[in-house]
Amino acid sequence: MSPQQTIALPVIAHVVSPRSEVSDDYWGGVQSIIRLVPEMPLDTLEGLEDFSHLEVVFHFHLASPADVHLGARSPRNNPAWSPTGTFVHRNHRRPAQIGISHPRLIKVEGRDIHIEDLDAVNGTPVIDIAPYFLEFGPRGAVHEPAWPREMLQEYWNPSR
Repeated sequence: MSPQQTIALPVIAHVVSPRSEVSDDYWGGVQSIIRLVPEMPLDTLEGLEDFSHLEVVFHFHLASPADVHLGARSPRNNPAWSPTGTFVHRNHRRPAQIGISHPRLIKVEGRDIHIEDLDAVNGTPVIDIAPYFLEFGPRGAVHEPAWPREMLQEYWNPSR
């Protein structure tokens, strides 16, 4: 893959998590910290505690550019699910290798943002943090095929 345009993004924080290995499932109940880099002013977090959930954009730093897969494939390589294109998957095999998650905010303590249910491993670079606004959620009815629900039935179960 040879992108026509690339961008550089600053790392604003890193994840501190008990999970150090990538896993397809069992992210429920995982408590982590998003720790701002020292160069980030503390007042960038002012008012964040007023929200219940965050939107966190992070880089799949353990993935390799060789992991990118352009084209259609079956989700989790399960032949029971029809092949779907690159932009139907939500994993590290996408071109930018960026993840988005919506963890619950527990508290803010200095430059540490304590959260639950962030599906990122220890050391993950964070590119952006924003409060989750209901007004920016989906408008209208949401629909999807059956396979995501089947595939993710263990995703938010507690770690084993």
